Amino acid sequence: MKVVVQRVKQASVSNGSIENKINKGYCLLVGVGKSSTEADIDVLAKKIVNARLFEDEHGKLNLNLQQVQGEVLSISQFTLYADVKKGNRPGFTNSMPPDKANEFYEKLNDAIRAYGINVLTGEFGTDMLVNIANDGPVTIIYESQDGKIV
Repeated sequence: MKVVVQRVKQASVSNGSIENKINKGYCLLVGVGKSSTEADIDVLAKKIVNARLFEDEHGKLNLNLQQVQGEVLSISQFTLYADVKKGNRPGFTNSMPPDKANEFYEKLNDAIRAYGINVLTGEFGTDMLVNIANDGPVTIIYESQDGKIV
């Protein structure tokens, strides 16, 4: 699994049937690869929730999501597994099939919620408009394979 974590002042998602918005926190772009495992879910949730990406009173990145009472806007992003080696149009055979990918995506969101974090989402498998006010900017990419951060 791959997760792009963007520290945000605010982020929103809409597609005509949903409209979700958060203030201070993280916007997650979540990609599930065909080789992703259930073990990746817990390791990524723990890593993301505990990541110290917010500044303390000295301007150092020492505070985590819980310490700043941040929220999460989680967006499914199968394009994170795009294969761009050949031609000009990306291929997506490295992405997990949609039904299974949605299951992993929802489990990741639930794993983050288990830490007491408010998690809002987009709508899996639809075209969405995502607005991100990246704070910093701070953007970190987390990737897990076989339950280990790589």
